[in-house]
Amino acid sequence: MSTTPYILVLYYSRHGATAEMARQIARGAEQAGIEARLRTVPAVSADCEAVADSIPAEGALYCSEQDLAGCAGLALGSPTRFGNMAAPLKYFIDSTSSLWLSGALIDKPACVFSSSSSLHGGQESTLLSMMLPLLHHGMVLAGLPYSQTELLSTESGGTPYGPTHLAGRDSDRALDDHEIKLCQAQGKRLGRLALQLLDNR
Repeated sequence: MSTTPYILVLYYSRHGATAEMARQIARGAEQAGIEARLRTVPAVSADCEAVADSIPAEGALYCSEQDLAGCAGLALGSPTRFGNMAAPLKYFIDSTSSLWLSGALIDKPACVFSSSSSLHGGQESTLLSMMLPLLHHGMVLAGLPYSQTELLSTESGGTPYGPTHLAGRDSDRALDDHEIKLCQAQGKRLGRLALQLLDNR
């Protein structure tokens, strides 16, 4: 098992916007001098017989419990689903009781990010919903400070709770410059904090 510290960028993405945010956050973490590991979760289905392949056909690998337990910091991302995180991500998080029991995530930094189709589509409540289980795990939440001046001028995504993206009605709007900068700034801050906290353990 690798002992090299890494940021786990864990997300669920249906149309690709949250996945692109994850890549930008990973880029920011690497700018801070720490490895970034992109991971996703399989979709869930009401069909009880549906079983996901163990390796997805494309994109990031599925996250394992070991990926989560071994991370030095966590960035958690989801599209907005009625002001809440998407069911596949919630399903995965609900399966992490053993990590809660062992305290594996205590004092590790974390951040959250989200994408929605409309500007007022519940982005901030989605971010807050993702923070709750992280607080139960004892993680240290790191938002975006207003020293990131893009927060003051963005007309699309971006909140002090974490980066957001306005994907548009058809979920095909690319990240704009402000959204990219905020994602990278969040990743860089998370990476820097992870390295600082590692030095104090």
